[in-house]
Amino acid sequence: METVEQILEVKAMKKYFPITKGFFQRTVGYVKAVDDVSIHIGPGETLGLVGESGCGKTSLGRCILRAIEPTSGETKFRQHDGTMVDITRLDSKSLRAIRRDMQLIFQDPYSSLNPRMTVLNIVGEPLVCNNLASGDALKERVRELMELVGLNSRHMERYPHAFSGGQRQRIGIARALATNPKFIVCDEAVSALDVSVQAQIINLLQDLQAKLNLSYLFISHDLGVIQHISNRVGVMYVGKMVETATTKELFNRPMHPYTEALLSAKPIPDPRKKSNRIILAGEVANPANPPSGCYFHPRCPYAQDVCKKESPPMVKVEEGHYAACHFAGELSLRGVDQL
Repeated sequence: METVEQILEVKAMKKYFPITKGFFQRTVGYVKAVDDVSIHIGPGETLGLVGESGCGKTSLGRCILRAIEPTSGETKFRQHDGTMVDITRLDSKSLRAIRRDMQLIFQDPYSSLNPRMTVLNIVGEPLVCNNLASGDALKERVRELMELVGLNSRHMERYPHAFSGGQRQRIGIARALATNPKFIVCDEAVSALDVSVQAQIINLLQDLQAKLNLSYLFISHDLGVIQHISNRVGVMYVGKMVETATTKELFNRPMHPYTEALLSAKPIPDPRKKSNRIILAGEVANPANPPSGCYFHPRCPYAQDVCKKESPPMVKVEEGHYAACHFAGELSLRGVDQL
């Protein structure tokens, strides 16, 4: 994959959660939440990450930030001096300095804010923890951040319960921006909000990206949101990346059968138009006991014998378009306009 001036490069990332059993908690297996995933993100770019619930999207985002420790793989991040550093090999002191440039916006604006802390304390906490501001300078910085995300700075002394869901998410965004990061993981950042509020938060994130040159990993199961906000899209299935491409290319010319099925589930805003929904057979594969070969083959309408025996590698089908399918480029798959 392309590596020209990327701000983030993730290679062969794995996260296996042990399954224990018995009195001595003996490990009897592993849940393969993230299974050999590689991605890259450029400066000022948004990579959308989509897939069914439980496919490993959030685990991947947290492994990148080392909010949870990956089992293996590497995450290279470009520092201000232009050098790339492997985050997975840093000690806690070095990692803390890097984390100023990498932040996370949580899914739930209600549980992610401490109800016992004022907005001033919530937004100012990253500044205090990193010794970046204190006293009047801290208040001034929090005031700037609140105005930047569209909140009234006079409400700094209020507690989270006094704000609506959309306003709470703006507080979470202000907190993420406090240390002037370069890269932000947006973990289902709008899924808990009303549709009208979702649009406001998405527009805010895009405005902030243009103003501050931010890079986003935007995790969502909402294809409409992904299509609107992303420059490129990655599709995950049972811990594996099965397709990546530019947003336009992926939505118009999918190369993986699972992507085609996902696109068919995208709501059509015209009530007079009938949706050609693709109903997949069977259930999502168990990440603790995935099938042989291609994980998608038990549900794939195009599966052949080779799909049951051999795991397909991620291959370049066209410029900037990659798919993990034995028949990528050979199948006549339909995009959103044909579904």
